[in-house]
Amino acid sequence: MQFPLKLKNLVAGEWVGNPDGGPGGGMTSLDPADQERILAHVPAMGPQDVKAAIDAAASALPSWRATPSVERGKLLFRVAGLIRERAEELRDLISFEMGKTHGEAGIEVERSAEMLEFYAGIGRLPYGDLIPDRRPGVSAWTVHEPLGVVLAITPWNDPLMVPCRKIAPALISGNTVVLKPSPDTPAIALILAQMFVEAGLPAGVLNTVTGDVSGWGTVLTDDPRIGGVTFTGSTATGKYLRRALAGGRARLQTEMGGKNSAVLLADADVDGALKQLVPAIFGQTGQRCTAVSRLLVHRSILGEVEQKLAALAGQVQVGSASNEATTMGPVVNERQRSKVLELIGSAREEGARVAFGGAPLSEGPYGRGCFVQPTVLTGVSSAMRIWNEEVFGPVVAVLAFDALDEAIALANDTEYGLAAGVFTNDLTAAHRFVASIETGQAVINLPPSGWDVHQPFGGFKDSGSPFKEHGLDGLAFYTRIKTVAMQLAAY
Repeated sequence: MQFPLKLKNLVAGEWVGNPDGGPGGGMTSLDPADQERILAHVPAMGPQDVKAAIDAAASALPSWRATPSVERGKLLFRVAGLIRERAEELRDLISFEMGKTHGEAGIEVERSAEMLEFYAGIGRLPYGDLIPDRRPGVSAWTVHEPLGVVLAITPWNDPLMVPCRKIAPALISGNTVVLKPSPDTPAIALILAQMFVEAGLPAGVLNTVTGDVSGWGTVLTDDPRIGGVTFTGSTATGKYLRRALAGGRARLQTEMGGKNSAVLLADADVDGALKQLVPAIFGQTGQRCTAVSRLLVHRSILGEVEQKLAALAGQVQVGSASNEATTMGPVVNERQRSKVLELIGSAREEGARVAFGGAPLSEGPYGRGCFVQPTVLTGVSSAMRIWNEEVFGPVVAVLAFDALDEAIALANDTEYGLAAGVFTNDLTAAHRFVASIETGQAVINLPPSGWDVHQPFGGFKDSGSPFKEHGLDGLAFYTRIKTVAMQLAAY
């Protein structure tokens, strides 16, 4: 790829919008490792452009809905093949646009292809039930129908995988899609749209809109043709969507923030646990919803854990993806770095101790990027902001406990409910933890990230909604059930 890219939006099968400014405006995508490097120019679409995308999706819906699911699946398979063909190119773009290491970006590319392939295969499976009927000669069954036009709003931290995670089940179910990617990582989403077109996408089945939603008014939430809104992003935005859609008919699926705890009981294998937890804390620079930002440690092993964790944090190699030795990249932008540093500063003011890190990296090769040291905070209390607010950065807070019930109560004391884990060799304690923890995802002797495409994923409380993503359960949001009964003979 030759940077900067100049990309347009896909609406009704046409490439539209002005990436350079002027009528329709323009936005730039910057490299978080070098904020002076422009990666892409993309259009800043206005409310009329968004309406045109919804118009296109609504117009394409009858034909796409009537397309056999096997044929819809073939399209997804073709796109998955293109993703694999261009894996290195996509990996590099994700690394440059979002800041992931090459290893992390490569995993995202593979997971994106797997997401499309999984739902493509579902096009050949029976989906519905034959139901007994008490009336003689009557058969009954259920049909899963598409919702209609689905609005998919996706974040910057997994800029290829999350769009695939939403587009694939939506399209295989017969819906059409309007994709709104994050303004921080729009380029990869528009490249994905290009691959859909190359794979034979019918006009209007997938449409993209880039821009600042603050200037769009209520066009995304008030259009009665939108049957569902699937959102991954901040809890604040997810709550706004709940309120905005409350009076309408559109269904809402949310995957929002997390404040995820890992609990180390007294019998935990400390070295083995930390080997798994360090990537769960600092991987992707802590910028994933399943990142571990709370570490609850039994008091009898607290000193050992704090000492070893600080030493392991010191071994993390911070840098840009262009350096193959890098194991942790930058945060996505200066705004996010300021937020992370502000929360670290708040923790210091409230009495926490910095066992490692705690500062920006801004000298030498870090001078033009958004780098933060991997940070371990000890002496933390459950009243501190750092313990309660989502950081979305490379920061972990360590807190001691004396009994399992206390640890569970501390882990549950949050508005979030995405993921949590326990490290122990005591099966009874492990089962107690899983039964009592108020999260949608729970793990034993594992980090709370890395879920496969066929495993249902989603949180409780303010981390999510009743609709899971991934797996067969991930189809439930995108369909509505119609129950049919038919008289087979006259009685």
